[in-house]
Amino acid sequence: MARELIVEADGGSRGNPGPAGYGAVVLDPASGEALAEAAEFIGTATNNVAEYKGLLAGLRAAKALDPEAAVHVRMDSKLVVEQMSGRWKIKHPDMKPLAAEAASIFPPAQVTYEWIPRSRNKHADRLANEAMDAGKRGKQWEPRDSRAALAGPVDAAPARSAAARAADAAAEAAETATGAAAPPVGWGSPDLGVPATFVLLRHGETALTPQKRFSGSGGTDPELSDAGRRQAEATAAALAARGTIQAVVSSPLRRCQETAGAVAARLGLDVRVEDGLRETDFGAWEGLTFAEVRERYPDDLDAWLGSTKAAPTGGGESFATVARRVAVARDKLLSRYAGKTVLLVTHVTPIKTLVRLALGAPPESLFRMELSAASLTAVAYYADGNASLRLLNDTSHLR
Repeated sequence: MARELIVEADGGSRGNPGPAGYGAVVLDPASGEALAEAAEFIGTATNNVAEYKGLLAGLRAAKALDPEAAVHVRMDSKLVVEQMSGRWKIKHPDMKPLAAEAASIFPPAQVTYEWIPRSRNKHADRLANEAMDAGKRGKQWEPRDSRAALAGPVDAAPARSAAARAADAAAEAAETATGAAAPPVGWGSPDLGVPATFVLLRHGETALTPQKRFSGSGGTDPELSDAGRRQAEATAAALAARGTIQAVVSSPLRRCQETAGAVAARLGLDVRVEDGLRETDFGAWEGLTFAEVRERYPDDLDAWLGSTKAAPTGGGESFATVARRVAVARDKLLSRYAGKTVLLVTHVTPIKTLVRLALGAPPESLFRMELSAASLTAVAYYADGNASLRLLNDTSHLR
């Protein structure tokens, strides 16, 4: 199953033709998280040219994230959507090369198009307006933190005047080759088949766990403690009794591989290693307690707590970076284990991230979940792209 990405794009011209700009955002379909943004002031142009420029930017950003992804484009320009879907002919000479370029970025089978009302395209619309506002000041558009951007107000200046929107409608009518309507949107079939279920096991304790020290992928790679080994064996016995696990996948770090090995030996399975399941690299914070980080790196810690794009001191990974890595690993494993129940032995941040993405929860939810050592969490993934959280932080097998 290919990874899915959503592209929302918009463009506007204050004059049609007039000062113009575009905006585009690539979204994770499960969480709605903005994975990439693009916007640019393009000088004097028409609305339709700006719309196509936004589409091009969105498709390029999606390809940079994953050239194998299945991309769903949502725009409020019926002209662009119908032309790119092949239902309307492209007559205008300015549109033909832009449409051809857009069609060449991904193989056609990987991209689908959907028209949405302007009220549902606010993120891309805001980016287009920001780009035009920056151009008016003689500056280039600069990105800002995606969460602040999502929460911020939409620019009051419209991308299109009423006259420009009327001109758009006239242009669309002139370009129409058929009156075919877009396919209706509604509920899918209730028979979605057997979901893929990820049973998420946090590794057993290490010497650092009871001390609550930062222990990621950039530290000493500690082994399980005696207590951690007992936890791994208890978990193995409980999972063997349930008899539902069909495959075991582990983070490459030692504590996870030791935990996974204990379970796999009891179940008679092999362990497959997936690098995307490794813990966050905490940089210079590795091995330190929260209080020690607060004392030594107070400003960096505040920035990290305030934005998922902020990285720990010394070249660590931001939570946004980890989320992208984990989402890629998730999609790869869903493709490999469709309809199966798979044990993923991993760490706090990857498990919380998978839960957050499944729920569509905001990034700050990472700080509001508790995951004990050797705890079990379960998420089911259905054929229509939806996910269901079935269990969180279960430690009953350890008691």
